[in-house]
Amino acid sequence: MRFQLLDIVFNPPHPVTGAAVPPADRLARVVEHAVLAEELGFDSFAVGERHAGDVLSSAPTVILGAIAARTSRILLSTGVTVLSLLDPVRAAEDLATVDQLSRGRLEIVIGKGNEVLQYPLLGLDLDKQYEYLEENHGLLRLLLAREDVTWSGRHRAPLEHATTLPRPFAGPFRVWHGSATSRFAVELAARHGEPIVSANALQPREAYRVLVDHYRERYAAHGHDPARAFVGAGSGGLYLADTDAEAVAQYRPIYEGQVAAAARRGYGPDAVGRAPAFATVEDAVERGPALVGTPERVAAKILDFHASFGHDLQSVSVNHLLDPAHQEDVLRRFVEEVVPVVRAAAPTRLWGPDDAGRAAGFTAGAGPVPADAGFERRSVGGAGGLASIAR
Repeated sequence: MRFQLLDIVFNPPHPVTGAAVPPADRLARVVEHAVLAEELGFDSFAVGERHAGDVLSSAPTVILGAIAARTSRILLSTGVTVLSLLDPVRAAEDLATVDQLSRGRLEIVIGKGNEVLQYPLLGLDLDKQYEYLEENHGLLRLLLAREDVTWSGRHRAPLEHATTLPRPFAGPFRVWHGSATSRFAVELAARHGEPIVSANALQPREAYRVLVDHYRERYAAHGHDPARAFVGAGSGGLYLADTDAEAVAQYRPIYEGQVAAAARRGYGPDAVGRAPAFATVEDAVERGPALVGTPERVAAKILDFHASFGHDLQSVSVNHLLDPAHQEDVLRRFVEEVVPVVRAAAPTRLWGPDDAGRAAGFTAGAGPVPADAGFERRSVGGAGGLASIAR
């Protein structure tokens, strides 16, 4: 399995103390965590994008540019690029600039986002978010792949003989699709033979598993090679301690703060994709995707979810409310005590020598999967679900 560190750059006041981190300090911490992630051996570092609420990721390509200047090996990504909100011409320019600055270390994840306030803020119609996503995705792919593009669509002015600059570093970089609540994203990904990242953050696993299974089924139906149907999965938070009880107790105020913040916006457990579906931290740890406990328990939980999803990439986030030293301690412990166990039990071809679509400049990570790893492709978790499982 491959591992990614994701920061959506949330920056609300602390739910208990009310203390707020200055934006300059919070943004600097994102860059420092990317540098640390490369040092520790994470495969990828991703920056989110949001344009409303207590979040500082409204300009993710600017942040990724700063990270590109401080790193040399780790793959850079987004989580997600809210492509429904963006002009594909400008998106192609900004993203290709990051790809050039990083010398070919960029892959992106696109989606419509789950923050409804973004659409009126940017003068767009929320009811057309899927239309925007499909059209913008098609045009972005075209602009990255070709020069002298002539195009017309429904939601922006037509193009005649358009070439976006800079061009991508080594041809079009890989586009993943973020999947959280609907089949639209996985259908779009399957149609074009592109991978997906399941949010796997707020709901029971069954809600995400049905989308992952549907993706693999449709991917094969469209005639694509099932071996390239890569799947990533998020998590509902990462927190490690010496005992499970200690981890739950220490994580409790953070989780309860998240539930309370959602409630203030009018979101209860039934607000699918916008609020935690679990009322208590115990429930979130026991039945949800939260990676909270001892390293042994967290490793076992990732592998348990892998049995359902067959995923190739595990994305994790450390909570921004922890002090910086504590955040780094959690990350170091995760890499030292969790990652080796999961990698040994769940090998993948993603970003290995046989992955022809991987970012050209990517050199970080655990290296190639041994030739005798014993892969077979078999159904996991539903009709037509194909997953990479080691014998």
